[in-house]
Amino acid sequence: MMTEDGRHAIVTNGEIYNYVELRDELAAEGAVFKTQSDTEVLLIALARWGVEKTLPRLTGMYAFAFLDTAAGTVTLARDPFGIKPLLWAERAGDIAFASEPGALLQLTGLSRAVAPQAMYDYLRFGLTDRGERTLFDRIRHLPPGTWAVIDTAKPSAPAPVHHWRPSIAQTSGLSFDDAAGELNRLFRRSVALHLRADVPVGAALSGGIDSSAVVCAMREIEGDGLDLHTFSFTAPGDRHDEERWADIAGQAARATMHKTTSDGAALTAGLDDLIRVQGEPFGSTSIFAQNRVYALVRDNGIKVTLDGQGADEILAGYVPFLAARLAGMLRGGHLIRGGKLIAAARGQAEPAGMLARAARFILPAMLQGGARRMIGEDLVPAWMDGGWLSANGVAARAPQAPRSGRVLMGELAESLSNRVLPALLRYQDRNSMSYAIESRVPFLNPEIVDFVYGLPEEFLVSDAAETKCVFRAAMRGLVPDAILDRRDKIGFITPQDEWLRQAGGWLSGLIDSDAARAVPALNHPVLAENVRNLIQGGGAMPQHVWRAANLIRWAEIHEVEFAA
Repeated sequence: MMTEDGRHAIVTNGEIYNYVELRDELAAEGAVFKTQSDTEVLLIALARWGVEKTLPRLTGMYAFAFLDTAAGTVTLARDPFGIKPLLWAERAGDIAFASEPGALLQLTGLSRAVAPQAMYDYLRFGLTDRGERTLFDRIRHLPPGTWAVIDTAKPSAPAPVHHWRPSIAQTSGLSFDDAAGELNRLFRRSVALHLRADVPVGAALSGGIDSSAVVCAMREIEGDGLDLHTFSFTAPGDRHDEERWADIAGQAARATMHKTTSDGAALTAGLDDLIRVQGEPFGSTSIFAQNRVYALVRDNGIKVTLDGQGADEILAGYVPFLAARLAGMLRGGHLIRGGKLIAAARGQAEPAGMLARAARFILPAMLQGGARRMIGEDLVPAWMDGGWLSANGVAARAPQAPRSGRVLMGELAESLSNRVLPALLRYQDRNSMSYAIESRVPFLNPEIVDFVYGLPEEFLVSDAAETKCVFRAAMRGLVPDAILDRRDKIGFITPQDEWLRQAGGWLSGLIDSDAARAVPALNHPVLAENVRNLIQGGGAMPQHVWRAANLIRWAEIHEVEFAA
């Protein structure tokens, strides 16, 4: 879209939820609009107010390129959390940008070489989408919450500038009850903004606290006039199946519920297509299950969904955050409180494991590798080729680092901005958009994050080892108590072991293939023997088996190049 005078133009991906309010502001200043679209509002705001003044005023998910022909510049920008993707590559003096790596890989002369450090981080820890890095050495992300200006006459690599980043300083003096009340207000307002649409809106529902809160808020805000449809993945007979919890939430919200399931045969049949959709390897088979949910959404004619993505990284939902809370207590000398937290967490976290995790936030970085080896978590396990990794400049390091001060809040901010959430958002965006579904995430609102990260840490993880405690309190009366009282946080888990054993022939063939031997970061004989023993002997299938299999197929499909 271009301004009437032809000076400014924009290409954008996403949605600006508060475009109505911004449009009113601009109209009051004399701006004239020809459409009802949020894209026109964004274009005129950037042209009138400039990038630096516009970005902090946006509530939404977006990635855009904004051209100023008079200044000879293109400005690239992403929303605060990186909900919408924006990748770039430098080639022969040019800068190219796109929403997916596949588009950039079509450029003549662009190397498909792997990024060795990113490959190590993925294989060893399941980490992707960290900062600017992708698994392609020549392709970069514009990081979440940043913008960069490119000179069209002399293009060079973008130098990102942050327009938002989370702060972990305690700024709130509210009581627990008052904080719960304010969080209730902020959450409902965000859900209301995310409901703005001129097409049918549904919700992804797992049965956890976060998705249940979104669904129940949708019903309360819109009343009986909302034809509310929810979409869930079920795994009948699996110990992690959450169908009964989804039923409780769906019935409370008076929703029309839709469910899907899958198996190992469907996984192997659809995996190559999913690898093409995702563009890079992904951490578990839950991404395949998520893809099946969005196929169900499409089949039922829904164009927009809301879900609870991001809440765990904001509100300390994952069990490992208990260890971060413990580390903060121990660093502060609160040994008795720490001991009580360990005791209260039994049933969620085994005491020795919780202490080991807490140590990762306390021990100096130089001792982290040795400490991991003592508990059987070598940074370079036998199934990896340490010689190749070292020769290619890979730093074999743990993702956690020592922290001081507000350890829990620091770990939450790192998970939100760099370690965990960016990958989850990539999985979700690629899956949903492959079915032309717009997936919206109302927890990911800077107003909510700034408020929550300014609270005392005990408002998020209590001394009784209750996670998300202030949000649980905020949702009383809206979400069924049975869901709010859950203490069995499990994430989105599929019957991965069962699926991989159902696909045993496929897995064995893949691990024994020439494509597997071509991945130099793998110690192929050790990995192949491990997989054979696992398929024959039963037991839990280690996560690295899936990651290795996924990376092997990704490398073959995308013709990835490896250094010798």
